[in-house]
Amino acid sequence: MTFNLNRNKHIIRKKVDLLLFKTYLYNLMTKQDLVEALAKQANTSKSQAGECLNTILEEITKSLKKGKDVTLTGFGTFSVVKRKARQGVNPRTGEKIKIAATKAPKFKAGKALKDAVK
Repeated sequence: MTFNLNRNKHIIRKKVDLLLFKTYLYNLMTKQDLVEALAKQANTSKSQAGECLNTILEEITKSLKKGKDVTLTGFGTFSVVKRKARQGVNPRTGEKIKIAATKAPKFKAGKALKDAVK
């Protein structure tokens, strides 16, 4: 399954083929799949469903940037963890390097989600 686009057809075709390969081989659900499911469930257009999903993701991101946790009861909790600065080793040279402290997003699945996956 490919798309026929005039501009950069071969590059786009490769990207689409790769995405389709990953989607079907690994049972990957993409953002577009979520938008389609949301549109169908809410009986609305895909563009409105896409805006809704984007708004939800933006609000989760804003809260995490502020250091606030986001809890969706039954689904899970998004939070930010602080990673300390540490020493590492450059694999090419073997030289010791300093790795700066950083923050990273974290997700912990809720009980209902864990039970659903079992």
